[in-house]
Amino acid sequence: MISIQFPDMRNEIVRAVKALAEPEYQWSAWVRRELPPGHYDEFTHRIHVLYDDTQVLEDPERAVGVYLRSVEEANAMRKLASAIDALFEDMGTELSDEDYLRAPGWASVVHAAREALGVLERPREGDEP
Repeated sequence: MISIQFPDMRNEIVRAVKALAEPEYQWSAWVRRELPPGHYDEFTHRIHVLYDDTQVLEDPERAVGVYLRSVEEANAMRKLASAIDALFEDMGTELSDEDYLRAPGWASVVHAAREALGVLERPREGDEP
């Protein structure tokens, strides 16, 4: 079993992927700003966690053992990176969150995020229940 060097950052990655996988949350938090007082979230923040802070989407294989538990997780994150990269290639990187949510490529991002989340949250042998 591969141990993770930075479990707290892994939790941030999982939260970011979960946000990308839940359209209802995206509209509520990112567009309507329906968050508890003192809380903040937006698409850009999630992208920074996945690309800039951890670079998990830039090089998922290198993240195995650091933030990711397996090559399977790395493969799922690579698919998510492809969907996000395609969205940015088509739409640029300066749109509002609402414009991204309305973009034709957004459904691919949500789909890839849901698949990645399923892999990231899958219990492994030896994990606590």
